Amino acid sequence: MDEIKEKQKRSLKLLLVASRIHLSSGDLRSLLKFLESKECGFNVSLQISEPSESPEILELYRIIAVPALIKLSPFPKQIFAGTSIFEQVRTWIPKWHQEGLASVSHLKIGKKEFESNFRSQKELQLEDELLFLRQENETLTNQIQSQERLLRMVAHELRTPLTAAVLAAQSQNLGQITIAKFQEVLKRRLEEIELLSKDLLEVGSTRWEALFNPKKLDLANISAEVILELEKLWLTRNIGINTDIPTDLPCVLADQRRISQVLLNLIENALKYSEDGGKISITMLHRTNQWVEISVCDCGPGIPKEEHDRIFLDRVRLPQTSDRTSGFGIGLSVCRRIVEVHGGRVWVVSEEGKGACFFFTLPVWQGPDSIEGTLTSGEVGP
Repeated sequence: MDEIKEKQKRSLKLLLVASRIHLSSGDLRSLLKFLESKECGFNVSLQISEPSESPEILELYRIIAVPALIKLSPFPKQIFAGTSIFEQVRTWIPKWHQEGLASVSHLKIGKKEFESNFRSQKELQLEDELLFLRQENETLTNQIQSQERLLRMVAHELRTPLTAAVLAAQSQNLGQITIAKFQEVLKRRLEEIELLSKDLLEVGSTRWEALFNPKKLDLANISAEVILELEKLWLTRNIGINTDIPTDLPCVLADQRRISQVLLNLIENALKYSEDGGKISITMLHRTNQWVEISVCDCGPGIPKEEHDRIFLDRVRLPQTSDRTSGFGIGLSVCRRIVEVHGGRVWVVSEEGKGACFFFTLPVWQGPDSIEGTLTSGEVGP
């Protein structure tokens, strides 16, 4: 009987509001693994709700951003949201344990001890309300920061079509392309800007991954278009571009516009940090039947090992290169978020003074010509 009561005291009831796309993220996979482990220390009851199928939950719990994790019991209710739910929960777990121990020990207090340590019900209620308000404030802060990051990233994407249009205008003035070709490029870039503007308008009410439109995609064609768009940058500086793309490379499941953005950012960075007359290489490999691995390598100044993870954070620029290049330091953060929404991962291999290779993975196309549902299934790319 005592054991049953103890289990009841240590139970934890949670509600996770997340789509299948969210569930493929590293943060939520780590969270689910932790909740099932002994390290958690609770008898966890977890319900997962798809927001598109149960929109009333968003209104009921006043959720303005997903994924979100709601602690239903023990009281007080708490809400965690954003891209670091796992870390937030790990921070709170010890506090919940302490609250549980306090409750158990309270039952064992004798009558005299209880009277001497009596605290009014009103005080306890006010403490619970204060704890709840603090958590609400923390959640709202995380949600606002998440939306601010999204706004910065979509705004950063506007720069790519504008750059391509400027380069096309310069090429046309130098007689390198015809008027017809220039008009074609300009029309395509203006269409991209229009789509990006729509994304900006949707940011306030739409989740980041909802702006994606995954479909069957030929990476060889996409990379060829990106290289052509940046032609002026590498031709005028006599930089060679080597490509290694197998003819039997499978198609991937991805958003064409977003993956073009990733390739544009990585190749433009490689060109930016390469010396005139240097070389960059673009390689695509089919390592497993689930993932395609793409890499963009340069012979630039390289990146110190201690900075390999930090460069993918928002607004991070290396001090050793900030005086040579311009920008706001969010391009690699854009790449990371786009790749992660596709279920893949992005990383860098580099030594200072020996160039850098940026890698990312995308899921292999497994279905028919039309799809419904999530971007990926299975584990994150190798």
